[in-house]
Amino acid sequence: MKHIIGAKPPTAPAGLPAVRLVEVDADSAGQRLDNFLIRHLKGVPKTHVYRIIRSGEVRINKGRVSADTRVEVGDVVRLPPVRISDKVAEKAERPAPAREFPILLEDEHLIALDKPAGVAVHGGSGVSFGVIEQLRQARPASKFLELVHRLDRETSGILLVAKKRSALTHLQDQFRERETGKTYLALVTGTWPANKKVIDLPLHKYLQADGERRVRVTTADDPDGMRSITLVKVRSTVPARAAQGLPAMSLLEVTIKTGRTHQIRVHLASQGHAIVGDDKYGDFDLNKRLQKLSMKRMFLHAWRLQFNHPASGERVQLIAELPPELADFVSPA
Repeated sequence: MKHIIGAKPPTAPAGLPAVRLVEVDADSAGQRLDNFLIRHLKGVPKTHVYRIIRSGEVRINKGRVSADTRVEVGDVVRLPPVRISDKVAEKAERPAPAREFPILLEDEHLIALDKPAGVAVHGGSGVSFGVIEQLRQARPASKFLELVHRLDRETSGILLVAKKRSALTHLQDQFRERETGKTYLALVTGTWPANKKVIDLPLHKYLQADGERRVRVTTADDPDGMRSITLVKVRSTVPARAAQGLPAMSLLEVTIKTGRTHQIRVHLASQGHAIVGDDKYGDFDLNKRLQKLSMKRMFLHAWRLQFNHPASGERVQLIAELPPELADFVSPA
């Protein structure tokens, strides 16, 4: 991104920043206009971003455009003056603390990191910052760092970050076309039946009265239901620990063929075997007992990921072993 030298945009009213003319560089080429604006208009609510696009205040090469327009190298984007609250401005000026994460693979195209539980992948929904904001602060020389996919905040394991836009689009296409292999390790309550290997149940996403996002299994005739397929393999069983008030449990290898919100959590819970420590769909009484035993997180870990390298095309397989707090729980000394 660079500002046009010599451009003379109209003077903004007092208290507002001036109009900016921004030239699209190679790192932003191919990006949707709405995402381009969200990146460059720090702290401006998404609703306002879409409003200024619809009103024609945002223009590309002096022409009106829509939110899904793709920007290209050399395009000149007009960014109108926007006002944000002092609180939002203060937050935008306060950077996330720099942090590096354990690296499984890194080259000039991508980073594969091992995300710890309890860290969001990005800011929003009450979270000031996440992995991507911290990584950008830790690597100020990196012009381009973007999440390829998401993991729930309480899920640990493999997370991909693209270092080039070409890598981002190539990898996201693979996720969308189901060309990746994504396998998680999940510990569930009870003894999982060995013959239960496929869960093919549609999922319906909805909001609770408090605005919290939830997902439930629905019927095939639900117009808002999304087909969701989960494959399950029993890795081992954990005997009941009567002295600690813990039931028998099953450690599962769970491969998802579709990437729906909370898919693994809801599918497993729908079969009567909720994920241990799940605070949305799990056994809340059991979770309380587990917390007293220092098991304070959800037992869901993105263990294995397979994909085609965005540059070489070679098939890559990554493994992130269980973090110590999970490994120790299923194999106590």
